[in-house]
Amino acid sequence: MGDKRSIYVNYNLPPGFRFYPTDEELVVHFLQRKVALLPCHPDVIPDLHLYPYDPWELDGKALSEGKQWYFYSRRTQNRNTNNGYWKAMGMEEAVVNGTTGRRVGFKTFLVFYIGDGETAEEGVKTNWIMHEYRLSSDSGSTTTTTSRRSSKSDYNKWVVCRVYETSSSDDEKDGRELSCLDEVFLSLDDFDEISNNH
Repeated sequence: MGDKRSIYVNYNLPPGFRFYPTDEELVVHFLQRKVALLPCHPDVIPDLHLYPYDPWELDGKALSEGKQWYFYSRRTQNRNTNNGYWKAMGMEEAVVNGTTGRRVGFKTFLVFYIGDGETAEEGVKTNWIMHEYRLSSDSGSTTTTTSRRSSKSDYNKWVVCRVYETSSSDDEKDGRELSCLDEVFLSLDDFDEISNNH
């Protein structure tokens, strides 16, 4: 299992390199460049058609850093996998350029449910979380010739994803805590489940 987890690290990252990008870095330095067909250095995030895979099957298929997996995928409404589905938590968080204050993208929060249905009542909620990043429509306007050739619809096709399994002990070990929105969404989802059961 150790070999599978480090497949991309062994071939694309220098020794000692840690991959912990911020939301802004994922959108600006990785997703924008991919959409504009520009080279990305280091080129470490693989393309993956996510939705046939359950989250625990990402090992060896996506870039692994600690207990997080990163990959590019095509955006789709069908988020069903072999054993379950990804459910969006409803709201999006803007990703903002720290220097200019301009919105460069959006971050969508999803939780993985085991089951066939697409509602909380029909599936069993897991601890698997996905952050799906997409470009905002105005973030695609760059000055390069290559990016001008990309049609506006291309900006909506590609997303970059971060997937991880969370628990209170894992958050402490990884040094990465849930954001305020993560906690709010997860709390609201739990509240909805409790309300629907009474």
